[in-house]
Amino acid sequence: MNTFIVTTRQWQTLAAATIVAAAVTIGAPSGAQNAGRAIGAATGEVLNNAIAALDAERYGEATNAIATLDRDRLSPFEQSRVEQILFNVAYKQDRFDEARAHLGRAIDAGGLSAQEVSQARYQSAQLFMQEKRWSEGEAALEEWLATAERPNPAAHYLLAVARYQSNDFEGALAPARAAVELQEQPQESQLSLLSALHLKAERYHDAVPVLQRLTLVAPAKKTYWLQLSSVYGQLEDYINSAAIMQLAHNAGLLTEDAELRRFADLLLFTDQPERAAGVLEEAIANDTVTLDGRLYEKIANSWIEAGEIDKAVAPLERGAELAATGKLFVRLGEVQARREDWAAASLALERGIAKGGLDDLGEAQFLKGAALFAQGLHADARPWFEQARESPQHREAADRYLTEIAERAGPEGAP
Repeated sequence: MNTFIVTTRQWQTLAAATIVAAAVTIGAPSGAQNAGRAIGAATGEVLNNAIAALDAERYGEATNAIATLDRDRLSPFEQSRVEQILFNVAYKQDRFDEARAHLGRAIDAGGLSAQEVSQARYQSAQLFMQEKRWSEGEAALEEWLATAERPNPAAHYLLAVARYQSNDFEGALAPARAAVELQEQPQESQLSLLSALHLKAERYHDAVPVLQRLTLVAPAKKTYWLQLSSVYGQLEDYINSAAIMQLAHNAGLLTEDAELRRFADLLLFTDQPERAAGVLEEAIANDTVTLDGRLYEKIANSWIEAGEIDKAVAPLERGAELAATGKLFVRLGEVQARREDWAAASLALERGIAKGGLDDLGEAQFLKGAALFAQGLHADARPWFEQARESPQHREAADRYLTEIAERAGPEGAP
């Protein structure tokens, strides 16, 4: 219930969203403050050609264009821009160590603004994360966060992921919570991580509002509905647990055998037996559950709980045929006895005894005798009571029937 996994695809998406290629603007500077950020015409033409090749994914051509420059004659600003382009060339080809080295050289060249330096350090930390080098990514992110003026929610999320992947779950909580609280509409991945941390620490009350938001952000993902229902169950709030499962069922999300059976159990537990039976019968019709004795017994018990004894007969008959033991036949015999269909009760009990595997053979024998006695078949009932009395817990009741049979038979019918 508390698993949080970062997949390769998620990291690729994360990188595309957060590792932003540095823009290279070629043009005349405006104002004295930009005097040091000018790019000469010839250099600008080379850089523009490299950028065009980069955008067209002609990485070798971009690198070759850069190689034509006399790097010793470039200004710090031009050097930094060159390194940024080379960073992008390396990054696009998944050469992350090389890309990180280019970011370092872009900073060391001295041509970046304070904001650009901060961005480059953040990108470097992100590269560690993309490589799943969690401890190095954590250290780089902590260093960046210590100086960043306005760290964005994504940075807090990345730090939380690094700590989570390093099994520092308590340490991951604060940045995970910050990633969610710093924005009005947090991303699904950010909410999912915070939820996983709460669940792992069994902070169920804290997990509820996060999971509620997840069902709104990603209503088609049944995992969040199932987790929310389970959390309510942990809090012993079974009404809400069942209600969440009902919403998931209404949306067509409950498609697995275990999910449908759990939903039916919750409905039974919250005094909704008729709905429980309906859910399982619908599942049978839709071929979404495995047909076995326990399934049909659950349906039968639901109808019995709902006071619909007659509707319990068919599922018990089907379940008894599928079950490995005769227990459900005995249960069917009990139901038929309640319906006062003594012949059907007698037949079911006999089949249950023959199939075997009973927890209380004496009880089944006693009930078989009682069913025959109710039909007036006293002589046929006698041997069943005699067998039942071999069980100490049924001896007294069996003896009462045997005495009654003997009295009705008179001296001539006495054994």
